[in-house]
Amino acid sequence: MVTTQRASLSRLTAHSRLFVHLLRQLSLLLLVFSLAACATNSPAPVSDHGRSSLNVDQNGCIRVKNGDTLYAISRRSGKSVKNLARWNYLHYPYTIYPGKKLRVTGYAWKPKKKKTSRSSKKSRSKSSGSAKKTASSKSHARARSKKSSSGTRSRGGISWKWPTRGTVSGPYSASNPERKGILIKGRAGQPVYAAAAGKIVYSGSGLRGYGRLIIIKHDKNYLSAYGHNRKLLVKEGQKVARGQKIAEMGSNAQGATVLHFEIRRRGKPVNPVSLLP
Repeated sequence: MVTTQRASLSRLTAHSRLFVHLLRQLSLLLLVFSLAACATNSPAPVSDHGRSSLNVDQNGCIRVKNGDTLYAISRRSGKSVKNLARWNYLHYPYTIYPGKKLRVTGYAWKPKKKKTSRSSKKSRSKSSGSAKKTASSKSHARARSKKSSSGTRSRGGISWKWPTRGTVSGPYSASNPERKGILIKGRAGQPVYAAAAGKIVYSGSGLRGYGRLIIIKHDKNYLSAYGHNRKLLVKEGQKVARGQKIAEMGSNAQGATVLHFEIRRRGKPVNPVSLLP
């Protein structure tokens, strides 16, 4: 009888322990579900870092601050890195410097459409013809560049003149991204003139690969750029007349005394020789 009671008590104790264990497991599951629900219902932290408003001046430029990168400014302005680089004559890796101005407005870049087989044949014939014209323009440019820079030529509603005297040592190339302008060889310190009347929108040395650079806006379509100067004689916002002295010629990274000269129409480089007298 005693043995039977002890067995019953032992079974009761085992059931009690099992019941307590199940209660603990159930409590733990309820705690896990409650934490998961809290995590689901709580709002995720929102960060708007890097999207502060840009202080754009009347020329469509901003002042670069410490810590700024072209990619960060691209996100803040809503402009693509490619367009920002084109508008500011930047090359990879798109280095910018605090205190310098950066253009954040301009013409959007659009990819070229693929041509059909017929149009490609025409383009090849045109390219061969343009190559001959380029070779011819090089020889003519060398002859013209040694002449007086007082002559003018009206193109695109603007009266152009040569920015300095010298020989064209580096011609324009539409297929080479490093040759979007011409190099005019001269002597150190010789005058550099505004090729046409306009407004100075950039004067500094913050754009990599151009040394001391000046950019003039002539109208809503045309810009001209003057790089590798020894000394800059104009400031941003200043209006200049055609033929006004704006800089003194300096040297490029290879040590050659040259002026890098570009003309851009709606942000796209064009051959300066086709516009100059």
